[in-house]
Amino acid sequence: MCVLQKVGFIGLGNMGFHMANNLINAGYKLTVNDIDQSTMRKFSDKGISAVETPFEVAESSDVVITMLPSSSHVSSVYTGEYGLLHGGSQLRPWLFIDSSTIDPYTSRKLSMNISQCLVKESKGNPNSPVMLDAPVSGGVLGAAARTLTFMVGGLEDAYLAAKPLFLAMGKNTVYCGGPGNGAAAKICNNLAMAVSMLGVSEALALGQGLGISASTLTNIFNSSSARCWSSDSYNPVPGIMEGVPSSRSYAGGFSSKLMRMDKGFLAISIEYASVNRSLSIQTWEVSSLEQASRFETVTQVGSYFYFLFSGSVNPDISFLYIADPAGRLISEILGRGVTNWYQRQV
Repeated sequence: MCVLQKVGFIGLGNMGFHMANNLINAGYKLTVNDIDQSTMRKFSDKGISAVETPFEVAESSDVVITMLPSSSHVSSVYTGEYGLLHGGSQLRPWLFIDSSTIDPYTSRKLSMNISQCLVKESKGNPNSPVMLDAPVSGGVLGAAARTLTFMVGGLEDAYLAAKPLFLAMGKNTVYCGGPGNGAAAKICNNLAMAVSMLGVSEALALGQGLGISASTLTNIFNSSSARCWSSDSYNPVPGIMEGVPSSRSYAGGFSSKLMRMDKGFLAISIEYASVNRSLSIQTWEVSSLEQASRFETVTQVGSYFYFLFSGSVNPDISFLYIADPAGRLISEILGRGVTNWYQRQV
């Protein structure tokens, strides 16, 4: 029977902090590591082992979970100096779980490298260590409330063995197939989320320009075919929904910097899969505009475009195009607001 009791956790940021605490509350014995010493002290002050290097985490763990900002951070933690694989071909953990949002290529490369090693002391565990890529959806609120969804790629037996860990941090797990498939699923999920966030923002602004309040239109969306996560769970307009970043001065939302990183992962994946990319890339270009990049969270970016589309801000840019996959013009924003744009069309 595979052992899961001693868990290492690396990456105690907005998401990882809550995920690690949920594991502690579920009774797992944790060893943690993060570059932020003040965050580490929050755990060590509670008697949780906090160590200085990823390698020290590996040496005291059956399972190691990483929750990091980017592919380069993940590669560094695994293969860098005193990284998780510093022990060479003999590794202490039998299972590595990466819940970061990274590109599938990096996940598959790390999974292959790990599978070529041996477990120091099997004791019912596999002879060779296994890696699962298990990014999450649900945001910081989901991490705190233990309602995350895990998208998992890797060996199915390892997924089934690790399921208690996932359910200690979330409420849904979806097995996506082989190595890298969890990372691929997350990129697709984030693309759909980004498109819907901008679409909802523009639609709410258009409604305001036509005389419909954002709250009324939100109620219509949420009882009609436009219903989506951006309308019913993470509405970008301040004052519409309680408990979400847009109504808390954007505290605790998914970082727009991380979403812009997703653009790179998306570009790599689109090139690999050879699919049409017009809407995908242009959505990320909109979110990466200098004006939007000043904001820290995705809902803040969405609200920026809501106010831009509604004419409540005067943008530095002279125009903004968002095109659908066929290249048809959806919006032309000239700093005069949707109402003026609409009047010019009719």
